[in-house]
Amino acid sequence: MIRPALATDAAAIAAFWNPVIRDTAITFNPVEKSAAEVAAMILDRQSAGHGFFVAEYQGQVAGFASYAQFRGGAGYARTMEHTIILSPAAQGTGLGRALMSALEDHARAAGSHSMIAGVSAENPAGRAFHAAIGYTEIATLPQVGYKFGRWMDLVLMQKIL
Repeated sequence: MIRPALATDAAAIAAFWNPVIRDTAITFNPVEKSAAEVAAMILDRQSAGHGFFVAEYQGQVAGFASYAQFRGGAGYARTMEHTIILSPAAQGTGLGRALMSALEDHARAAGSHSMIAGVSAENPAGRAFHAAIGYTEIATLPQVGYKFGRWMDLVLMQKIL
């Protein structure tokens, strides 16, 4: 089931997001999220009119997707960038596609024209997932992320909504 996130979902989100932050190159951010930080992000995104959705799997919050404006300024007001993270149990269940469909529908209804995915070049599964749902690789930014003692490339992918 896909539904809008609640602040009370924050601890569950942090529980599956923090291992991704801590242990993988999927995100370049090395700092884990507290439940309070996730709750604030949910409220901030929703109060700005942006989507923040969760997926429930086997009775538990097992994934989320959210978006915000790609870059600051009025000229970018219709271009969004998203984040999607699934727990290991939810991967391969179709919930990622369902989350992205809900997120893109929300963004489209809010007047967004374009959605950007910033995917670590060290995340081939993330690149393949986005390609399968209609995203096109538009740029590679060499050595813009630094984690685990090495520089990493960021692949930008885009879908016109």
